[in-house]
Amino acid sequence: MSLSIANSIAAQSRARALVPLCVGAGSYLYFLCLGDTLLQDSDSFWQIKIGQWILDHHALPYTDFYSFTRPGAPWVSTSWLSQVAFALSYTQWGWAGPVILTAVAVALSAATLVYLLDTHLEMPRSVLFAMLAVVLSLHHILARPHMLALPVMIAWVGMLMAAADRKGTPSWHWLPLMSLWANLHGGFVLGLALIGPMSFVALWGLESGKQVRLLLRWFLFGVAALAASCVTPYGWRTLLGATNILNLGELLTVISEWSPASFASFTAFEGALLGLIAIGLYRGLTLSPPRILLILLLTWMALSHVRSIEAFAFLVPLVLAKPLGEKSSLQPADAHTGESWPARYVTAAGALMIVAASWTSTAIFMSHHRFKFTMDQTPVAATDLLEKRGAKRIFNAYGFGGYLIARDIPVFVDGRAELYGEKFVMDFFKATEGKKPELLPRLLDEYKIDATLLAADAPGPQILDHLKGWKRIYADDIAVIHVRDDATAP
Repeated sequence: MSLSIANSIAAQSRARALVPLCVGAGSYLYFLCLGDTLLQDSDSFWQIKIGQWILDHHALPYTDFYSFTRPGAPWVSTSWLSQVAFALSYTQWGWAGPVILTAVAVALSAATLVYLLDTHLEMPRSVLFAMLAVVLSLHHILARPHMLALPVMIAWVGMLMAAADRKGTPSWHWLPLMSLWANLHGGFVLGLALIGPMSFVALWGLESGKQVRLLLRWFLFGVAALAASCVTPYGWRTLLGATNILNLGELLTVISEWSPASFASFTAFEGALLGLIAIGLYRGLTLSPPRILLILLLTWMALSHVRSIEAFAFLVPLVLAKPLGEKSSLQPADAHTGESWPARYVTAAGALMIVAASWTSTAIFMSHHRFKFTMDQTPVAATDLLEKRGAKRIFNAYGFGGYLIARDIPVFVDGRAELYGEKFVMDFFKATEGKKPELLPRLLDEYKIDATLLAADAPGPQILDHLKGWKRIYADDIAVIHVRDDATAP
């Protein structure tokens, strides 16, 4: 009887070890099948273009050379490593490359979260939290650098939380993870900012003498992490460039991903907040003040900027895992207890089979599906006409900037808001959205614009229709072109 029980535990252990990989494979295949939904942000164009420039020149940009409004202005790419990865994948497989890369990043994120939660929670709950995190992040799962940094963020915060849970300090062996994050995306500043609150989780409940020593070790780790974040080709400029976006003031309320969360209609995020409250009430959770501070901080970030909802979705479960596990009547077993070498080989073989099946499915799917970028971000016909006319200074819609950069056309504005600054972009939005239409002729004259390329559903084209000295020469469902009256006819 005891031998039967032992064999059953060993089998469960092997199956448990494969669950994170199964969750990752399922997430990967799901987003591979829905790959076109990842290609909905024109920023992907200029991200790939910069990656191609880095590969071609074996150097990194320090100034802008894609716009005619900010030529030579200081600018650094805090996502250079992600841009290179996207460029390489695009060169190899076309748009399928960035889709596959993004789907792999989502898979790693889900699998990593399940693996970290498994320390404290039963496997079904770990999987449920991971799936809910993916659902909450759907609006921001796009082929852009922040997705490649997502699994690194989860691993980093999971490492900090594990150290805090055991009342210790993080191992310095994890510092390269911060360096990797700093080269992938500017969001690494969140990882630095969370070191302080995490340290107070570790300190809570200790004797005063131990608190001082532990706080000192966390402080030294924080300094080392700050230094590790500067291990990039840009050095300390990476940190400065990553924080510039936070100084855009009013502009952050205009750009959709930086706008505050809205509860005008019921959303998954609203459901998550209500669910979080319900869990606390039902379970009768009593959290330490530092954990409460962490949850409130992540919630405030998500309420302030919708792009931070993914951080809320993936990181709050890590903060709650230990308290929830202590409330559970069934504690998770050690996945590696009593495993023999043959059992580990079986687990490894199963993992290889899952990976092989995922890659085979990818090859089969790619053989009959061609990934395409969303049409409303790609004004192909309108841009072709402008090129035939020889337009040099095009007043383009914000969402068209990435596509024009991809076609080597100098832009008026694009998604690099930190380059242009708050006033410039706010004047642009106010002029083209009808909030201050009197700004439009001033901008057109100040920057010597010879043609405009604006979205068909925006107020800008209607304003230009009534603006003296300008005439409409082209319109479709995506874009509208206006040129000066004295411009040469096509």
